[in-house]
Amino acid sequence: MSQDAQSQHTLSQEARSQLAPKGVLRAGINLSNFLLVTGRSSLGAPEGVAPDMARAIAEQLGVALQLVPFKTPGELADAAPDDIWDIGLIGSEPARSEKIDFTTAYVEIEATYLVHADSALRHASEVDRPGNRIAVSARSAYDLWLVRNIKHATLMHAEGFDATLELFVSQKLEAMASLRPGLLSDVEKVPGSRILEGQFTAVQQSIGVPKGKTEAAKFLQGFVQHAKKSGFVAELIAKHHVKGLSVAP
Repeated sequence: MSQDAQSQHTLSQEARSQLAPKGVLRAGINLSNFLLVTGRSSLGAPEGVAPDMARAIAEQLGVALQLVPFKTPGELADAAPDDIWDIGLIGSEPARSEKIDFTTAYVEIEATYLVHADSALRHASEVDRPGNRIAVSARSAYDLWLVRNIKHATLMHAEGFDATLELFVSQKLEAMASLRPGLLSDVEKVPGSRILEGQFTAVQQSIGVPKGKTEAAKFLQGFVQHAKKSGFVAELIAKHHVKGLSVAP
């Protein structure tokens, strides 16, 4: 991020000490989000929009960056009290807010359903009906939304994207919930399947700090607001050629 962008919000000494108490910014990265982590460096480090956001924060703090990878967002959220990461780049959900203070979202991703060829369902709004079974990756941000909001259909959980697709196919479930960009590849793996129109939610991707770090949270909120307004987030999306990811309102 440019010096002009860096000068737009204040970094207090307290915020710096809360964000990098050991002189290194440890950033928790969710490897399963293929839109925010789109590749690996020659040394195997995660690359993409989320690592670049973390790198910009570390540069503004004037400290080194250490990426702390997690296989799933649930594991990243669980580690909040364990002093493993200083910031976590993850979907902001009420269940996670018990342990984490989040900024407003910097990007969002549409979530909808995949159905089989012979399904009578046409729109995402039709899925929550008695008798419908929904395959979903456990503890993903959109799963947490579904757990709170699904009233009539039955959620069937699996661990990870591949296992969720296998569950959907092997048990011929009525629908599979996922991020729309991911479904664009999944639909090619299941002959005749199709993606429903509409969405059931848009997953908000934010930056969080463990509860109680008030000054750190205040600084990160200012950082995110300016990163969106200045065009920095849009530049990162373009840089990594990510489709299906939008700058959050």
